[in-house]
Amino acid sequence: MHPLGKIVVSGLALVVFCGTAYGYVNFQALDEVTRDSVIDADGGTSPGEQPADGSLDVLLVGRDARTDPQGNPLSPDVLRELRVGANGDDLTDTLIVLRIPNGTKAVKAFSIPRDSYVSMPGGKGKINAAFGRAKATEARRLRNAGETDKAKIDQSALTAARRATRQAVEDLTGVKIDHFAEVNLLSFSEISKAVGGVDVCLKAPTQDRNSGANFQAGPQRISGADALAFVRQRDNLRGGDFDRVRRQQVFLAGLARQVLSAGTLGDPGKLSDLIDAVKRSVVLDSSWNLLDFVGQMRGVSGGGIQFETIPIVNPDYRYDPADRRATAVQVDPAAVKAFAAGLIGPAAPPSSPAAPGPTVDVSNAGPREGLAARVSGLLRDKGFTPGATGNTATRRTSLVRFGPDLADRGAEVAKLLGGLTTQQSASVPAGHIEVVLGSVYAGPGAADGGGAPAAGDDPITSSGVVCVN
Repeated sequence: MHPLGKIVVSGLALVVFCGTAYGYVNFQALDEVTRDSVIDADGGTSPGEQPADGSLDVLLVGRDARTDPQGNPLSPDVLRELRVGANGDDLTDTLIVLRIPNGTKAVKAFSIPRDSYVSMPGGKGKINAAFGRAKATEARRLRNAGETDKAKIDQSALTAARRATRQAVEDLTGVKIDHFAEVNLLSFSEISKAVGGVDVCLKAPTQDRNSGANFQAGPQRISGADALAFVRQRDNLRGGDFDRVRRQQVFLAGLARQVLSAGTLGDPGKLSDLIDAVKRSVVLDSSWNLLDFVGQMRGVSGGGIQFETIPIVNPDYRYDPADRRATAVQVDPAAVKAFAAGLIGPAAPPSSPAAPGPTVDVSNAGPREGLAARVSGLLRDKGFTPGATGNTATRRTSLVRFGPDLADRGAEVAKLLGGLTTQQSASVPAGHIEVVLGSVYAGPGAADGGGAPAAGDDPITSSGVVCVN
């Protein structure tokens, strides 16, 4: 089990958004928040600075930790209240980047699936493992160097882990992270209770013993352990981790509305509870001047945050030939970088091919409307000639067919679409490649617009409640 109930890292950012509503004086209480040197000394922003990449970027990290920011274990009573066990992994189960474009108040947020398979020190792996890898490596280095102070080893290892996570996100997205915030299980529960709960909506009732989830269909307000279960659940959800990512996003959108509402801003008790929860549980980078940040964020409204997810190639990527049961989320770093850049400006146009490639006919054997046309357009941008598109008889899995003379190009198409099964066939017309997209296809084009929701899913913003699985 890998709990995800740490989405509230962004609660801190939302608190600072509303800071000017009740003055800088109250905000000074946040001086006691835990700090760590996560951002390079030459990489921070000075007061009022407009970052060179066009956006102030905040990395929000949720960690599966049963400790407070100082490393003290949570008590058994607290763990029971949160419905979690005593053991936790050194994983970052929530990774969200807030992009705040220079000169505007339209905040863009995007999620990185925790199982995204990326390059990082020590070899390729899932991005949520960057934290644990760096933590173990640094602790081992210090012990081998003769360091015996456990507190010093633990703190240095945590700093290295946070920096490695930041670096992995930067390498994947091309975004220069300006600030960092981290929470754990307890902070999520406390912040959700401090704001009086968060409004969410489910399309159907659901239960899950592992997370403690037990929800009815329809709109509802959740807080504390229930809110934790809402964003932790992945079992008994059709889309697994991807449904859980949308759960995170709708919860964060609801949190934004609640924090920025008159009911929270006008209630000194709620504001005090919220600041106390942040002080007790959130870790920030050492360079983040919150008072200056509040000044930069004047005018941000509750409806001014839009949520998306990075584009993926294959959600069921079999990355280990020695263990075909091992799966990850395959991503194309170039596509992710273009997506992230496009959130604050025009996306880079696709490169023009040197010469037209073979014709690719695409058939949709699943339920998603417009899928064949989207995939055909993606292949056109990769240099292939668009062929016929349309629907065909329903089948579960996807297939790429081609004649012997186009074996190499057919394999290229299969790879571009996430590693689909290939088949040589004499029935395929000369000069053509045929792609059949099955009902479980989730590669490029499965989501309309890369990081946009799939067909039938409403976009998530902080302006209203969206029902999710």
